[in-house]
Amino acid sequence: MAEECEAGPEHGEAEEAFFSEAERLRKLAALEAVLFMAAEPLEARELADILEVSAAEFDNLAHDLERQYEYRGLQLSRIAGGYQVTTRPEYGHIVARLHKPERFRLSRAGLETLAIVAYKQPVTRPEIEAIRGVNSDSPLDTLVQYELVCEAGRKETPGRPVLYRTTDNFLGHFGLNSIEDLPGLESIAVDVGEQEVGSREQDGERREGEEAEGGIEEAKRRGGEEAEGGEQVGIRDSGLGVREEEVGRREEDGQEEAGDGTEEGTEAGEGSGE
Repeated sequence: MAEECEAGPEHGEAEEAFFSEAERLRKLAALEAVLFMAAEPLEARELADILEVSAAEFDNLAHDLERQYEYRGLQLSRIAGGYQVTTRPEYGHIVARLHKPERFRLSRAGLETLAIVAYKQPVTRPEIEAIRGVNSDSPLDTLVQYELVCEAGRKETPGRPVLYRTTDNFLGHFGLNSIEDLPGLESIAVDVGEQEVGSREQDGERREGEEAEGGIEEAKRRGGEEAEGGEQVGIRDSGLGVREEEVGRREEDGQEEAGDGTEEGTEAGEGSGE
């Protein structure tokens, strides 16, 4: 009897642990079902209310579900400040065979405007145009249409221009939990600097090639001018020769005229003698 009494508490603890684990698995399954049916990311507080658990217990459940998905085709993603079950990016090309997501393309102007809003938000339209140096009405309207950017009140300055900021749809589209997850401008500057160095080297090679081509063209041009100049000199020399011939002919004509005059004078003299 003593042994049975001693075994009783242990059995009770094991049974309690069993039911506790079963309850945890039930809540974990309920969390998975709710996230599966959710079309948008759900905040931790909202999920805790749905499951009727505390915030600390929900954090444990989310951690367990994330660990269970570690080697599966799904993952628990934190997007726009909430939780959402998504497919893993490495299987995206396979999922696309079944369901092709709606895609849209942004122009270079649209990407520039979106980047300015993302890093400078909240920002006004004149401030965006001051950075870009061109009118930004069209790309900004496109971003609003795609729900990547939205109005965020008005700035307390003369004219009270409209402020713009990014949306939760922007975070979801780029897989970001918050705007703080954007890469730092310093890292972007380094990448851009490396690209600029490469571009400058290519530009230098291109310029050298262009200079070489320009030198060849200049040499051809000068050679042509020299050849043309030589022909013009020859023409001028020929002109001198023509003029010399004309002078010679004039001298001969003068001599002939002088001879004719002498003969006429002789004939006149003879007539007078007669």
